[in-house]
Order: sequence, then structure tokens, then C-alpha cells
Amino acid sequence: MRVVQGAIRRRRMSLVIAPCVAAALVTVCQPAVAGPSPLLPLPAHATAGTDSVRIDDGARIVVPAGDTGAASAARRAVEIVARTRGITLNVADRGPGAISFVRLPAANGGSSERYRLDVTPAGIRIAAATDAGLFYGAMTLTQMLSPDARFGTGVAVPVVAIDDAPRFAWRGVMLDVARHMQPIASIERVIDMMAQHKLNRLQLHLTDDQGWRIEIKRHPELTRIGAWRASSTPNAGAPAGRYGGFYTQDQLRALVAYAAARAVTIVPEIDLPGHAQAAVAAYPQIGVTGDRPPVSGDWGINPYLFNVDDRSITFVKQVLDEVMAIFPSTYIHIGGDEALKEQWQASAAVQAKMRTLGIADEKGLQSWFVGQLGAHLAKRGRRLIGWDEILEGGLPPTASVMSWRGEAGAIEAANMGHDVVLSPGPVLYLDNLQSGRDDEPPGRMAVQTLADVYAYDPLPAGIAAAKAHHVLGPQANLWAEYMVTPAQREHALFPRIAALAEMAWSPRAARDWPGFLARLDPQLNRYQRQGIAAADSAFAVDYTVVGGVGPAVRGKTVTIGMANQAGYGTIRYTTDGAAPSSTSRAYARPLSVAPDTVVRAVTFAPDGRALAAVRSFDTAPAALLTRASASLETCAGAGIRLRLPLTPDATGGGPAYSMNIYDGCWLYRAAPLGQIRGITVSLGRLPRNFALRQPQRQMVAWRYNPTHFGTLMVHARTCDGPALAMVPLPDPATTPNQFILTAPLAGGTTDTDLCLIVAPPVGGPLYGVDTVRFTLKDIR
Repeated sequence: MRVVQGAIRRRRMSLVIAPCVAAALVTVCQPAVAGPSPLLPLPAHATAGTDSVRIDDGARIVVPAGDTGAASAARRAVEIVARTRGITLNVADRGPGAISFVRLPAANGGSSERYRLDVTPAGIRIAAATDAGLFYGAMTLTQMLSPDARFGTGVAVPVVAIDDAPRFAWRGVMLDVARHMQPIASIERVIDMMAQHKLNRLQLHLTDDQGWRIEIKRHPELTRIGAWRASSTPNAGAPAGRYGGFYTQDQLRALVAYAAARAVTIVPEIDLPGHAQAAVAAYPQIGVTGDRPPVSGDWGINPYLFNVDDRSITFVKQVLDEVMAIFPSTYIHIGGDEALKEQWQASAAVQAKMRTLGIADEKGLQSWFVGQLGAHLAKRGRRLIGWDEILEGGLPPTASVMSWRGEAGAIEAANMGHDVVLSPGPVLYLDNLQSGRDDEPPGRMAVQTLADVYAYDPLPAGIAAAKAHHVLGPQANLWAEYMVTPAQREHALFPRIAALAEMAWSPRAARDWPGFLARLDPQLNRYQRQGIAAADSAFAVDYTVVGGVGPAVRGKTVTIGMANQAGYGTIRYTTDGAAPSSTSRAYARPLSVAPDTVVRAVTFAPDGRALAAVRSFDTAPAALLTRASASLETCAGAGIRLRLPLTPDATGGGPAYSMNIYDGCWLYRAAPLGQIRGITVSLGRLPRNFALRQPQRQMVAWRYNPTHFGTLMVHARTCDGPALAMVPLPDPATTPNQFILTAPLAGGTTDTDLCLIVAPPVGGPLYGVDTVRFTLKDIR
């Protein structure tokens, strides 16, 4: 199929496309006029006219009589337009209408998701051969009818001819509901947004060491025991002292139907043979050792594996049979990642099984295990997919690989002739933070910005051109160890999945970052209209003190620079305490203000709409010398850097602590010691609930601790520099988990880096720094 690539731009409600330039098999149309289009992701091909048609409240959508797929797509469009534009459309199966859905003959080749959308002065026509094609045409229509922030008014839709189909067949999002269970309604909200972005695969990570979330009727203990873990945080609907829950088969079938009506296929994941502690807690006989562990409350990689004897293999196949009865997805995900082999290595029975099978090592045994499951799925018309560790020891012929440890697994598997999904960390791991701001919620600290996600291309150069068809597409993963609430997950997902959508759907040559931001602008308004808690991290105003904090504290003015991450919109600010408006002063260059001034700033879109919440910056000396957790640097060295809540299952908007869980050590850069007489540190005491492997345990820094319950130490210049302060930590048994320590600080006249170390007793809890405040000398 010849693909024509185009970038759509809007000007006075008209779409303008410049002449196209043919090159080889691709025709690239460059925009003739700058200006935003409402369409995201970009269509594959669009040719604009010079006129428009008006769609007003009460307009009719006509669908073919008896065509349930067309009627369903039209109803979805009506619902979305009502929420995002505030006008009512009516669906009919006869008579005239401003919008019509047309069923084309079955396509002979090409994408099954292809559609045509033609806007003429006489009306709008959406045509496709499949239900999915009609649905995606309907989603494009909803964006055309919500091109700006106006609400309750009709829309003049520019004349355009769109011939659209996706670049990749797999356009996925993974939700981890095993670590922290998500209400069905919140999953449905994610499905709604996926559908509007033309994303079509939702992987549900249903089982892990920390919980089994799917009802298996043949093995009820999996949910009676395996769905619950000990927790000190109250959990709605859970017994006292426990966290958990599970989805019934009826709930999951209803969710599958809900997703199917929105062209989304749910891919279930049952993690095997590792990440099995919750299953073994329920049925010790399917484990290797025969003991019954608790369902894990620790994050990380636990050692429990499924056994490889006949009883365990039969058990797993029975589980998969019930999974297949719920989920009609061709692909069934079996995990396969992070299966520590020590239990297999230590088991005489497992070693005997390996000798009987002629298998040389435990990687080969995992390959045999995966092969058993792949054959079982294949007999039922399904296909196995797993994380890239399933490559180790050999891959079953029909297996597909989801590459998460970078791209190497995808390259290897595709070049071997296996289908692959690109899901590499860190760029497509959306549990990574979106900025280094103090107001980011918990997550991993390897910041992956909106721009980072947009820049990624899921077709690695290492895959031979003849094997490129094995790349099914990209998938973004949202692991949930540190994300408890639906709002936290929506913050992590949106708007980064808009970047994922364009990566997965639109032609590679059509992508450009400034154009994407312009088209994201109206999408942000759609999020708001639909109640999505999208992050504003890319547009939030960030402040810098030009010349450094020390000179600002000592001087008579403070010079402030402002910027946002995306480099989009106009920053407007006030210095009188008022909230900035679209008519407030525009930021053009660093501004100098008197100390004690509070600057408030917001990024505004070209239409005058705020793109982020107000961020404030206080220039009072005490405020300048206060730094929150995220503004401190974690010390260099090995570790896992996380932004953690106070308790593992915390659901409120409580503090989040940026730390290296290997080493309680932070750097405060350029502290003006000449102006400081004391330090106040707000700390949180967190459980050390991390299942670290032996090499990791050896890297944890257990520093010398001179007091009984642990010590806060402050050093000048480096962590081995002169000691400036030492304060004992309080007894955990008699003090709350949030507390404050103070100490005098002496010993310096210049701006000096400080190292803050919190040294607990060996094996003791984690301590996180919330804020560091300095007490000033009387210098004014």
C-alpha cells in the first residue's frame, strides 16, 4: 500500500497542506502555514481544501441500518463530543444528516484499522471496512469537533480528505494492578483515553509476588490467600491490617467487553515462573521448597518460583485455561522476567528433572517451562508473549518477545524471525518521573520527559530491514509499586501517552516536536473536560536564581530566571501576590526583584488558556535557603533512586522523599555558611521493604553510626569533609514517622557544598529528607 505522509495545520479553521514531494515509496507533505491542528496523532495522509462545514448542537449522525459497529462508534463519538465540546449530536439510521458513517467492502490487504474521513461543504463522511476503522474515524471526528477551548458552541470544520492507517499494529499500555490494585472504573477511564488516542492494546499485569488479582475458580486459594498482604495502611474494602483485593471473572469479562467496544484488546499477564510468591503462599505444593511464605510486602525480586513437576505444570495450564476463557486476546503474556534460579539450583528434584530432560542449566529449564506453556496456548489458537528473558535458553517457535531491558532483546528476537514489541526502560517506563520538581508524586527518579517519550522511535536500527515487519509496535509500561491512587497513575500516563500515540500511529517522517506541542494544546483541554488528572510537568514554570543563592541572600536584589520544560507557550507572572492572568506581564528575560517578593507565574497557551497550575517562588532569604527533597542531589554511587511515599500503600497527598535506597546521603550545593547559624531537617522514617538480591545487598552502604537509633551528620565540602553537625535520631518506638531535627552550624565563611548523611543501625529503617532549612544569622 502506498503511504502518503502529511502534517496538518489549522489557520482560521482551515487545514492547509503544502505541495507534496515524492521520494521513493513515500510522499511527504510539509505544512505551508504554521498553526495548530486539533488532530493527535497525525493522520497518515490529509489533503486540505479551502472551505468548511458547520456542525451545531442537534446535528445528526446517520449510520447504516442494522450496522451495530457503526452505531457503537457513533455513540462513542456522541458521548465524547458532549463532554469535550458541550454540544449534543443525535444518531439515526435513516434520513439526512450532517455526518454519515459508511461501511466499505472488506479490504483486500492493508491495515484492518484503516478509515477515510472526508469533510466537504455538504457534510462529513466516515468510511471503513471494519468496526475498528469506523471507530478510529469517529475518534478523529471528536477531535475535529473540539479544536479549541470553546464549550457549548458549534464548530466550523475545515474541508479535508483524510486517508488514515496506523504505522504499527500494536500500540500498547501496560497497567500493573498486582502491586496496587486499581478500581475497575479507573481502568475504564484509561481505556477511554487510550481509545481516543488510537491505542489498542491494554496489558494487565495481574499477578506478582505482592498479590494475585484474578479469580481462578478451580483454585480459589489464589484469591482467598494470594490476593492479600500485610499492610499498616488502611485499605478500603480490605480486612484490618491487610492490603489487597481481586477482580472476579464477571468483572473482567465486562471489562473486556467495555474495551472491545472501544477497539482496545486486553492482554492478560500471568507472571511465570518467577514473581510467584503470592501463588506459592496460596498453594505451597506448586512451589519448589514446600514452605508457605507470606504474600510479599517487599518491592523488588523475590526468590519464589513455580516448580517444574507435573503437578505444577498442570496447575499453571489450568490457570491459563480460565484466563483464556475470560480474555479472547490472541496473545497471552506469561511474564518470564526476573526469575531467580536459586530455588531450582538447590532442589534435588528439579536437578533430577533437568537430567531426565537433558537440560544443561536453569536457563534451559526456563526455556523448557515456557515451551510447555507455549504449546498449550498454541493448541487453543493463542500465542505466547513474554518479557525478553524468555530468550535465555532458547525461544519456542511461536513465541513473541516484549523487550524491556533496552532494545537488545527485540533486535535479537526479530532477527531470529520472532515478532517483538518495543517496551524499553527507561524511556517507555512511565513510572519514571516527568521532572525533577518538588511537586512530582512518587516514582522512579530516572526522569523521562514528554520530549523524551516523543523522540523515541520503536524501530531499532539493529533490526535487519527484511525483519522489520516483525516489529509489532511500542508499549509504555506503568509499574505501580510507588503509585497507589488513580490520580497518581493518570499523572504518570497523561500526557505522555499522547506522545506514545503519535509514535505508534503516525508516519515517522511527519513527526515534529513543535507541531506536536501545538496539537497537544487542545488535547490538554480535552483531558480537563473529561476529568483526567494529567500532569502539567512539561509546562510548569521552573525558577532559577541567577548567580546563585548565596549572592542573592547577601545582596539587595534577587535575579530570577523562568522557563518551562517544553519550551512552549508564554510565561506570564505577577509580583504583587495576584494570580497571573493571560494579560499579566510576559516573561522575556531574567528579572530582578527586592528580597521578600513572591513571584507567581503560569504558562499560557496562544489562546490565553493556562497550561499549568500557578507555581510560586519566594525570594525571602529563609525561603531561598530552604530546599525540599527533590532539590537535593543524592550522592554519587551505585543505587536505586526512588521518590517514595511515607508508607508503601499511602493513598493521600502526603510527602514524597527522593532518595537512594542504598545510601542515605544527600548534597546541598553552595550553602552560604557565612550567613548560617543553624540547620533544621524534616525527616521521614520509611520501611526498608525491598527484596534485594545478594549483589545488591552488598552495595547497601551501612555507614558508621555513633548513636543507638541512628545519626544525622552534616559535613562540609564532601561526605568525608569536616563535620559540622551530628544529631541522634529518635527512638522509632516512641516517635512518629515524621519528625524534625535541629542543630547549630558553625565552621565556614564561604559558599560551600554540604553532605547530609542519615546513618541508621545496620538493618534499620530508611530515612528520607523532606526539607532542609537554615537559620540565618542577623545579617540585615
